[in-house]
Amino acid sequence: MTTTAPRASSTAAAATPGNVRGIDHIGLTVPDIDRATDFFVDGFAAVVLYDRFLRSEPVRGEADVQRRLGIPHTMAQGALRMLALPNGPGLELFEYHGRGQRDAARPSDLGWQHVAFYVDDLDRALARIEAAGGRRYADPRDLGGNESGAGNRFVYVGTPWGSTLELITYPTMQAGELSAPRPKWRV
Repeated sequence: MTTTAPRASSTAAAATPGNVRGIDHIGLTVPDIDRATDFFVDGFAAVVLYDRFLRSEPVRGEADVQRRLGIPHTMAQGALRMLALPNGPGLELFEYHGRGQRDAARPSDLGWQHVAFYVDDLDRALARIEAAGGRRYADPRDLGGNESGAGNRFVYVGTPWGSTLELITYPTMQAGELSAPRPKWRV
């Protein structure tokens, strides 16, 4: 007979050294760090925390940097800037220089494909993001299935450089959470 140990509560797990506590930041490679900063400041009320590497500094293309970051030998790391959103994880913006950089991933490509931002007022947030240079892929839609509820909606938007973001709001408890082992993260 096989038995399993009882699952630790999320509070106990968070207090255990070495356990995952959540997302600290999301790294995003952009073609122009200043324009991307303007987009996130204007569209998402982000603030610049600090610059780790400035554009005025030499790019870092040494073999050790390429190996450590998993980038091709034709690329070099340029500017790096950390932003903070009003809530949640930070955004770390990167510029890279060199040959062989690909376009932004589409949602159908393998790998991390979009970042979802929880918003209180989806229409207002969408208008702000569009004014900052983003573009909606389609009009906002109601969340369906076990995510449905009054006011539960989402929309996908493209950044000025082609990355995909999602705006989502779910003021009504989602049925899928009723049987989940823990609730979804909320502000």
